[in-house]
Amino acid sequence: MAILDANEIMFRAFEPKVQNRFVMYFEDIPSLMVKTASAPSFSDEPIKLDHINSYRKIRGKREWNDMDLTLYDPITPSGAQAVMEWARLGYESVTGRSGYSDFYKKDVTLNQLGPVGDIVGEWIIKGAFITDANFGTYDWTSADVAEISLTLSMDYCILNY
Repeated sequence: MAILDANEIMFRAFEPKVQNRFVMYFEDIPSLMVKTASAPSFSDEPIKLDHINSYRKIRGKREWNDMDLTLYDPITPSGAQAVMEWARLGYESVTGRSGYSDFYKKDVTLNQLGPVGDIVGEWIIKGAFITDANFGTYDWTSADVAEISLTLSMDYCILNY
């Protein structure tokens, strides 16, 4: 019978990552506009291999799930204008022109910060593009801050640390 080490079962001090310490970097959207961001996530499709009266499963294709973001929409620089400039690289409403993926796909960086502002985690989101944008609600009875909701799709993500 194995003997348990006291360090494995007793509480040890550690510094957890907290949700409000992050910075997200886009090519043309200022980082200060990002209010919330869902972390990268993925799903692996299982493949079932049948054999006589049994089966086994292996991992199939990996699909990176979409990321949801909420941005503040300041007066200047305009958040809506920054989002639309990115969106227009993929489709221009006035002319009907579609863009090459090399133009509208961007790399995005999501840094998790430690208590003193040091980078303790870094996600690189490769080939991100906007699949859904909602520019909020206008309401004469509300004094809420204007926000923009975005959904980003991506090719894949890299967790550096």
